[in-house]
Amino acid sequence: MSRSPSVAEAMRWLEQHATKKTRDGMARFGIPSTNALGVTVGDMRRYAKTIGKDHALAERLWKTGVYEARFLAAFVDEQAAVTPAQMEKWAGDFDNWAVCDTVCFALFDRTPHAWKKVHAWAGARPEFKRRGAFALLWALSVHDKQAPDALFLACLPLIEAGALDERDYVKKGVDMALRAMGKRNPTLRRAAIDLATRMRDSNEGAQAWVGRSTLRELAGAKA
Repeated sequence: MSRSPSVAEAMRWLEQHATKKTRDGMARFGIPSTNALGVTVGDMRRYAKTIGKDHALAERLWKTGVYEARFLAAFVDEQAAVTPAQMEKWAGDFDNWAVCDTVCFALFDRTPHAWKKVHAWAGARPEFKRRGAFALLWALSVHDKQAPDALFLACLPLIEAGALDERDYVKKGVDMALRAMGKRNPTLRRAAIDLATRMRDSNEGAQAWVGRSTLRELAGAKA
């Protein structure tokens, strides 16, 4: 059985596979490159598969604060070893949408704590921690095939409140969560359309935007 690389070895690999073109291109997607090297997600996923799962390595990679190291941490961490305290710490460190969404989709949504964190973070003040609530709900809509409708219906008030947030990365996360929920089955589709219709007619700009966006996706409504 091969051993996992050390943090130094993993960082060296990342540095060797970084390019200026990749790093410069991050700006097009609204990703700050201050703490980034410039490694493609595809390369990081392939490298993560050669490592396998290693919770201790994931924790150490996260602590570096480097953009790519945090992606790698999400890919190699062991979902069964993730604690609520770790989720709180990492969510508090979210500083861009890409790391937030990747951690939620590749790791956090596979933990038994995911649903509680949706509710806990939905009212958070920091922009990317709050986005984390809706990125997690979005991920659960796609990946948690056994979840009953009741769990999703209980999140509709969170979505309605979250849609009042004018910050781009929050409202877009809310929109994607509602759309994903509506695609699960006819019952949730009707519930999502009903909420979106009500929000479309809101006097609050962000809420109305989410309503229109969701209706375009789920009901074929014109803007």
